[in-house]
Order: sequence, then structure tokens, then C-alpha cells
Amino acid sequence: MYDGPVHPPRFPGLHRRGFLAAAGGAAGLGALALAGCTGPSGAAADGGGKPRRGGKLRAAFAGGGAGETLDPHLANLFADAARAKALFDKLADFGADLSAEPRLAASWEPNAGLDRWTVKLRKASFHNGKPVTARDVLYSYRRIADPEKAFRAKASLEPLDLKASRALDERTVEFALKRPTAEFPNLLAAFGAYVVPDGAHDFDREPVGSGPFRFVSFTPGRSAVFRRNDDYWEGAPYLDQLEFLVANEESARLNSLLGGQVEYAHELAPTTARAHEGKGQIEIVRLRNSAMQSFAMKTDRAPFDDKRVREAFFLLTDRKELVDGALSGAGEIGNDLFGKGYEYYEDGLPQREQDLDRARHLLKKAGADGLRVTLDTSAVAAGFTEAAAIFRDQAAKAGVQVKVAMGSKDSYWQDTLDSGSLCCYRSGAMPIESHFSQRLLTGSTTNATKWQHKDFDALYQQAQSTRSKKDRAAVYARMQRRLYAEGGFLVWGFADWILGTARNVRGVAHQAPANTLDWARFDKVWLA
Repeated sequence: MYDGPVHPPRFPGLHRRGFLAAAGGAAGLGALALAGCTGPSGAAADGGGKPRRGGKLRAAFAGGGAGETLDPHLANLFADAARAKALFDKLADFGADLSAEPRLAASWEPNAGLDRWTVKLRKASFHNGKPVTARDVLYSYRRIADPEKAFRAKASLEPLDLKASRALDERTVEFALKRPTAEFPNLLAAFGAYVVPDGAHDFDREPVGSGPFRFVSFTPGRSAVFRRNDDYWEGAPYLDQLEFLVANEESARLNSLLGGQVEYAHELAPTTARAHEGKGQIEIVRLRNSAMQSFAMKTDRAPFDDKRVREAFFLLTDRKELVDGALSGAGEIGNDLFGKGYEYYEDGLPQREQDLDRARHLLKKAGADGLRVTLDTSAVAAGFTEAAAIFRDQAAKAGVQVKVAMGSKDSYWQDTLDSGSLCCYRSGAMPIESHFSQRLLTGSTTNATKWQHKDFDALYQQAQSTRSKKDRAAVYARMQRRLYAEGGFLVWGFADWILGTARNVRGVAHQAPANTLDWARFDKVWLA
């Protein structure tokens, strides 16, 4: 996160920008869930009676200043992602359990070797009336993969051989892959993998998408106004208009909601939620399991190159105290694995609890009596500095001296990727398979724990080459049991993502983690 200009004057605010979760990055979220009584992903929502058409909803987000863009392939901020979702579509998106669900893709089917997939498109049209075709899909993906550009979804689409991929007809794409990829649908759902018209490149003057809203106006760093797309393939939105307004300070978003200047406020603090929940003035929505909270231990260097030390640190931790203190209770405890509640999560393992005697025993066996270690942290993410202080005190009870070192907000994620041995870490929602591939393989570029094991890599490739979902799940379970026993991520909690709405807003899903289909899903929202 970094500093930027403040816009507009009526929303005086902070310079901090809310980034979506990248590997090792912001709470990406990361995610807000707006859907009908039951969204496409099955997320329960606040129905509030029969939906009605009409009205304008104003939504306040932290923004990116004068450099903001409506180019969906450049989206990095929460506001970028919400605007992109209103204007454009992807072939697939993630449901509440982070499994891929069809969107513009009506179906996908692999060959026997899982290295060639056929995707059939549903009947859908762009805002200019032209149909969405296979040519548009290939143009979009090839644009994202341009080696001269830095588009967000480029890394996610790396398994695709786009030169060998082709259009079989107007609504059928044959994707060639560089290697067997059983979780191919996750590529289609990747953050930023939006389909745009063939040849499109200027998105800030009059962008044309296939999404539920049409472009009206855009002033970077200030406002974006969209209107209902009556021809949307999934049904026209209830709202007549949708306006995104920039309010960088959380207090500005809250005060605008309380004062009636907006009907929706993104990214509220746990203290705000406690102060207003159930009081009747505004509605508070908590999106569970939206951000993994952890400490990352580097497994390639002392003292954490000894798995007994890593296990001891698992046992030093009082997870409930961390959730209550660092997250103000706005979350639930973790069990040293990513993806609680997501598809393939190994939930049959015993919940790990603090055991100081066992921790002392393991440290003694490892020759680490009186261990001293530095814990890197920063104000880069909410709760980081509090978590570091709480863990320092917990470790001291077992004779471990933890020195807390404050890092720069501007360079923290890069600094801690390779340096140090222990740091505060968090991640937004993504499929468990993506967590493996991005963070836990020998060649992963955001491998914060330096977990590098050829046999673990081989298990991942085995899973990707396994056609049966049941058999694939068994491989993923085996990988997670290994991480639970000796991995480098000490996952102590999962934070709620909190948003607020006016009392007359209906259709907000309550069970969609950050980064899922029903986040910022304004086409299913209505005003009572």
C-alpha cells in the first residue's frame, strides 16, 4: 500500500489505498458480497421482501487517485475490481467455497490428458449489441499475457499456450495448456481475467463490456456512474443507476453512510462494526473467512530450518487471544492451514491449541533453549502490530524472546519476502490449489516461507494430472497434512471483511468471502 492524492473534497481522507490480495499482499480481498436472496454461489442473502426496480445506489470505496482506470485488466484496488465487475464479465468466477462457477462460459470439458480444454460460451452481448465470441476471449487473454505489459491476471494464465489455442467456432474456444491442469477452471476465474471486445484498448472514455451495467461517466479518483444494462444475459439489475464514490478514510466512508450521502460503505473497521451492529441506524455485514492471518516462518534458515522449532511455535500460540486482541474479535481461529471453509480444505485435523510444556520440550530437543528471534511487522495491514505484540508476550511464557521490528509500509511485502526469518503475513481468498502453486512450490515467486520440497512439488503435479475430483482431493489432503505437521505458515486466524449499508438496501449476501463472485455484486441489490 502506498500514498496517493485525496479525492474528492467532500470525502476528505486518508492516502492509504486498499489493495486486493496478492500473494503476500493486501487484504485483497481480496470482497464484498452482494447478491439476490440467494446468489449464484448459494450464499444466503438478506432478502428483505420482494425485489423492486428503480433508484440509484451510491457506494463509497477507498480509491486510487487521478491515476485510476476502468481497464479491467489493470484492476488492483477494491474500487477497480468493483467497477470492473459492474462493466465486464469473466468466463468463470469463484463461489463462496472458492470453487469455479461458470459465467460467460456455459461449459468446459477437458481431453483425456487434461492439457486441452474446450470452453463453450453462453449467448451474451456487449453493450454495443455485438455478441461475445471466441475471438473476443482469445484477444482478451492474449492481451493479458502480453510480455510487455503488467496485467494482473498474467501469472494466473501462465499455464495457457495461447499461441496454440484457437476458436473452433463463434462460441467455442479450444485452450491448449503447457502441462496437465485439472484445475483449469480456476484460470478462467482468475482475478482480472475479464473478457473485452476484440481490439479494445481505450477503456476510460467509453468502455464497452458485457456486464450488468453500462458506462455513463468516469472521473478518476472521484466518481464513476453506470446505468442498468437491460439486455444483461443473467437478467437486468434492479437499480437504475450505480455510482462509485471515493472516500479514502474509513471515517469518511462511515460518516457518509450515517449522513445519507451513500448507501453502501466498503471496508469498515471491527470497532465500527461493534459500535453500530444491531443499533438500527445502519446494517453491518460480516463476510467470514475473508483474510488468512498468520506468521510466516522461513523454513530454509535458522532457527526455522528445524521442524521441531516450527512445531514449537505452533504450540506457543494462543489463537483465541490473537483473534480477540489483534482482530478485535472480528474473525475466527485458524489451524495452521490456509482456506478454512474453502473447497478441498482439510478440516479433519485436530484443532491445535497452546501447549507451552510441549513447546519447551521441542525447543530443548532442538537445542534452542533461550531462543531469540526477530518478528518483522508493520502498520501495512490492520492488526499486524497488535498481533506481533501479543505473540511476543505469548512466546515469553515459554522462554522465547521475540524482538518486534517495525518495517516500512511502502516496502514491507517485498522486504519480508526474502529477508528475515519470521514475519506477520496475511492473504485474501483464493482457491487452495492457487495457494499451493503461488506460495508453496519450489519455483513459486511469492514463497514467503521458502517451503521448497521436490516431493511436495510432485504431489501438486500429481493432483493437476488427476482427473477424478475425489482422488485429487485426497492428494490435496495429503499435502495439507504435511503442512499442518511441519509447514512454515502459522495460521492463527481468519478475519471478517466488514461493510455497511443503509437500512433500505436489500440483497446483500452474508456468506461470500472476499474475492468471490458475490463480492461487489451490485446487479442483485435493490432499494426497499
